[in-house]
Amino acid sequence: MPHIHPLYDFVVSVFIVHRDRVLLIYHKKYQEWLPIGGHIELDEDPEEALYREIQEECGLKVSIFSKAPAIRHPGVKPLPTPDYVDAHRISETHKHVAFIYFGKSQSDKVILHEREHREFCWVSEKELKSPEFKLTKSIYFYSLEALKKSRKFSSKR
Repeated sequence: MPHIHPLYDFVVSVFIVHRDRVLLIYHKKYQEWLPIGGHIELDEDPEEALYREIQEECGLKVSIFSKAPAIRHPGVKPLPTPDYVDAHRISETHKHVAFIYFGKSQSDKVILHEREHREFCWVSEKELKSPEFKLTKSIYFYSLEALKKSRKFSSKR
């Protein structure tokens, strides 16, 4: 989706874990390894955008770790709280405010969104440091956090 606002856009990102590996996609436009994600469209809330982006970009069924409180009533839709929020530069004049979520998939059968992405990879904690990925500090940090949260989530079951 094109930018909605000239200065800032809101986006969602989700770091998906399967069998102690995190899913990263190689984004053609940005030429780097990133999580699944994209713009929140004008007719969506962050949760709707999150699940739409998951379906469009990888086709996986994902359980998001954070939950919304059970206080829904007419006029109020509680949303899952992001694990993190950041603002990052896209160009000299444009930034994204990202709602960052963590989740888990029972499958590793990705359906790659070939228009936007060149390839995908399920990456272990050790592989995250590989020079082949050249991850930014933030993508590395969020990937590690997703793996930690997934382990904690799995140990509670």
